[in-house]
Amino acid sequence: MPIGEFGGAPPLAAGGSPALTTPLYWMYEMAQASLNPARAVTDATKILFENPLNPWTHTQFGKSVAAACELFERTTRRYGKPDWNLPTTEVNGIRTAVEVRTVWEKPFCRLLHFDRKLTRPLRSPQPRVLIVAPMSGHYATLLRGTVEAFLPTHEVYITDWADARMVPLAAGRFDLDDYVDYLIEMLHALGGNMHVIAVCQPSVPVVAAVSVMEANHDPFVPLSMTLMGGPIDTRRNPTAVNNLAEERGIEWFRNNVITKVPFPHPGVMRDVYPGFLQLNGFISMNLDRHMDAHKALFANLVKGDGDLVDKHREFYDEYLAVMDLTAEYYLQTVDLVFVKHALPKGEMTHRGKPVDPSKIRRVALMTVEGEKDDISGLGQTEATHALCTAIPNHRRVHYVQKGVGHYGVFNGSRFRSEIVPRISDFMVSAANTRLSLVAAAE
Repeated sequence: MPIGEFGGAPPLAAGGSPALTTPLYWMYEMAQASLNPARAVTDATKILFENPLNPWTHTQFGKSVAAACELFERTTRRYGKPDWNLPTTEVNGIRTAVEVRTVWEKPFCRLLHFDRKLTRPLRSPQPRVLIVAPMSGHYATLLRGTVEAFLPTHEVYITDWADARMVPLAAGRFDLDDYVDYLIEMLHALGGNMHVIAVCQPSVPVVAAVSVMEANHDPFVPLSMTLMGGPIDTRRNPTAVNNLAEERGIEWFRNNVITKVPFPHPGVMRDVYPGFLQLNGFISMNLDRHMDAHKALFANLVKGDGDLVDKHREFYDEYLAVMDLTAEYYLQTVDLVFVKHALPKGEMTHRGKPVDPSKIRRVALMTVEGEKDDISGLGQTEATHALCTAIPNHRRVHYVQKGVGHYGVFNGSRFRSEIVPRISDFMVSAANTRLSLVAAAE
């Protein structure tokens, strides 16, 4: 899921070059179009062998044909952006409707608010939380479970990053500096009294944004920031993903994975790291596991095990839905975060000015890591504490969740039962401490 999962991109002749990668996206689109007749025939065949009036439907042969047709359809489909599918939540024991509303928008991002339609006022205000979703291939809906876990006890907002192929070239560039600017503008739009949670990749730009705000004495600086499985310092316990970036260097990525968006997408001729190449990297990291999962899908379709089939569909409908990233943002992130380690070395800048985490004083800090994280190794997120030297010890927390990998840091049963309560307690403590400090200053 993080920006680092760039392994497995297909090598090109002569080491690759922009001239060779440019047609790559266009060839992909032609390949997708060429599959349409086969997909149409497959869909018709599936309908035929699922029709209860067809005597073959109830045979092992008929079930196998229908299962094979679904497998073909799912492995050749281009998956669209999933829905949030969070119509309700439970607040104080009462089932409450949820409306997803856009409260701020710019070309490359929308800020979404999960507006809970409360039927009675709360006894006391609940923490307001901005979840910064990764801009690293998958849509923000990958954090559906994260949002769902916080909704009963928090006022939740999330960044919904745009698919770069859908943004017209006239909208301009989007790089890491723009990412930081977007975060600052969102915090201003929300009007203060906010807690920020960065899930994986956005940990670096979140620290940068808060550092810039503190250096400028910004009154809208968040009450706290929680960084979860983020690549703050990838020199600590480097993973295979981290080593790959350093070994290949930024020019390899520039020459091998950057291409132009083809017609008829709105972002035609924009330089991007395309989603289909990212998906190739995601799957190649655990190819055997994905092949076994699809073999199991075929077997479960034949057996008629609806529960297991639904679980497979639910997971892969999300996992296989990917978006394009702007080339300038992707290359700058790989270079500064994974190759040059600019933030921990004190060399990161924003609009030409140094980014200095030691300026952070008013913001409480919590870092969360997974014991078995093979994407952001143990200690990479904890490194933030060594950079934020001005935060008092009683306003900082580090937590390692036993027995979980990267995904388990922000989703799953242990996240809901063990991580969320700790983050919630930390937010309450951070807000109370900030109020105490303000009262003392007055």
